[in-house]
Amino acid sequence: MSKRTGILLLVSGPSGSGKTTLCRRLADENEAHYSISCTTRQARPGEVDGTDYHFLAREDFQQQIEKDEFLEHAEVHTNHYGTLKSEVLDYLVKGVDVVMDIDVQGAALVRSCEDPEIQKALVDLFVMPPSEEELRARLTGRGTDAEDVIALRMRNALEEMQHWPEYSYRLVSATREEDYLNFKSLVLAERLKISRLV
Repeated sequence: MSKRTGILLLVSGPSGSGKTTLCRRLADENEAHYSISCTTRQARPGEVDGTDYHFLAREDFQQQIEKDEFLEHAEVHTNHYGTLKSEVLDYLVKGVDVVMDIDVQGAALVRSCEDPEIQKALVDLFVMPPSEEELRARLTGRGTDAEDVIALRMRNALEEMQHWPEYSYRLVSATREEDYLNFKSLVLAERLKISRLV
């Protein structure tokens, strides 16, 4: 009986698209390891260090860069974000799927990674909001950001949405349940690929 290597599922989309909800649910159902990113931004109310993000001081983040401990890292919304190699590679070789909630810059960096384990495992999905109006409603509905922050996120979201053709798959968001059904179908199909067997 052949063993399967893990899938590295990169999930991108603008703030408010629902990508984080999809990734978290997959992990909560023990279907994948959720790769927790590092960031230099301040924690929002209710966010927990080590669960939502690894919150790092800028100096600590820079030290991790110098030690070559990141698979990818980028500056987004004036803060630094990155994924530790240990959050991904250790799981893939054990046949555990890894899901990454990642911006378009980070996804491009992972795609350009020459590590054969990463290249073999890579699957990328862009989650699109159904409309600009719905996206604005989702961003303002959170109630966690000031109006100037929402305006910045809207501008960034519209720019990010130009990148969807760079991905292998695109999901146009509908309801949470429909989105998750489609998302889970993609994961199941990728698991059946012969190329995943070792």
